[in-house]
Amino acid sequence: MSTICLCTLDFYLGGVHSLKEKRGILKSFLARLRKQFNVAVAEVDHHDRWQSAQVAIVTVTNDPKHAQQAMSNIIKWIEKHYADLMITNQEIEVI
Repeated sequence: MSTICLCTLDFYLGGVHSLKEKRGILKSFLARLRKQFNVAVAEVDHHDRWQSAQVAIVTVTNDPKHAQQAMSNIIKWIEKHYADLMITNQEIEVI
């Protein structure tokens, strides 16, 4: 049986001063997440706010524990490699 795991992260981008700058940072960040973890990822809210973003990350697996662990690893990786993207809220749903 397949398991879908959805992780929604809210970010505060304190050093960003324009929508153009935000989009440049997010474009690079989302591409790197896709490549590093082979997940589907997209900005899903706060499109017009230049110091905040909401990103959804989705993976499909056959093991709910694996899905949960994968999302935990992704969050740790983000905190390590993207310290300028401060996570203000996170929600993980296993379906």
